[in-house]
Amino acid sequence: MFLRIVLLCLTVTLVGCSRSAVHQQEAFVFGTRVEVLVWGDDAERAQQAMGAVLREFDRLHKAFHAWKPSELTALNRMLAAGQRAQVSAELATMLNDAKALAATGDQLFNPALGKLVALWGFHDDQFSPRRPDPAALQALVSSAPNMADVHLDADGVASDNPDVQFDLGGYAKGYALDRAAAILRAEGVDNALINIGGNVMALGRKGDHPWQVGIQHPRAPQPIAVLALYDGEAIGTSGDYQRYFELDGRRFSHLIDPRSGQPASGTQAVTVLVSPQAGAGVLSDVASKPVFLAGDAWREMAHRYGVEMALRVDGDGRIAVTRALRARMKPFGGIEIDQVVD
Repeated sequence: MFLRIVLLCLTVTLVGCSRSAVHQQEAFVFGTRVEVLVWGDDAERAQQAMGAVLREFDRLHKAFHAWKPSELTALNRMLAAGQRAQVSAELATMLNDAKALAATGDQLFNPALGKLVALWGFHDDQFSPRRPDPAALQALVSSAPNMADVHLDADGVASDNPDVQFDLGGYAKGYALDRAAAILRAEGVDNALINIGGNVMALGRKGDHPWQVGIQHPRAPQPIAVLALYDGEAIGTSGDYQRYFELDGRRFSHLIDPRSGQPASGTQAVTVLVSPQAGAGVLSDVASKPVFLAGDAWREMAHRYGVEMALRVDGDGRIAVTRALRARMKPFGGIEIDQVVD
């Protein structure tokens, strides 16, 4: 679903990544491959901590699934019926946070857009290439469900708009990164790398060096660039090349522009790197969506979220990068950067 980050110490394209003290566990959760790497000599502690992280990922996946039975789907049913719903303290906190983050980006980050995502067929493990019914699509665009329609208080969650249907796919992976970091630190692990389908967070270092990751090119089987990731930093990515279908010579991705109701065009991929801070995982996951949807205004949108390190591949494959990120990365395999911006 997201622009995949290549964890370079797991590929054969680079050398020098010692495996002697890297412990790894992986699983398939959130509809993608996830992996946890721990650097250290205590193998038993590493395995215990990684197992705890993967169990937490499984819990979050089941609790907040967008279309299989979950707390989230139960909430959506009640909102569709015009009812106020009580939710767990955890979900209430997530929705409050998501509402504030949506307002920052003029609702381009819009987890209330689940009906539109489903209409395009992306609420299915095996989606098929088809356009939605034009009348149903226009009705949802006109209804314009967004997080401003959502009200949260001590009495629960309510909506002014019966078309509000939550899909936390653009938030939950970042939330899971933050939860993983907290679990690892509580288990006494200070050096680790967490990868959830391209959403990545680093803890500490890999031995004497920072963790090295590569940003995958959206149209080529190689990274765009290699960069070092330091303690507490998180990468969030959005791309049109993982969860998509092709029809009549066009690519339709799951990244839907709420203004038009259409899968976004004009951008192939966006990567943002968020500095260490509380909620860095969530911010990295969320910010990549409005930056992707903003098109040529991507840099201004990144500024809104306080993101100084970002990269965009436009619809024609031209690569633009902020000056701050360009200073951190090494282009890979002859890939050229077309534009550096402040």
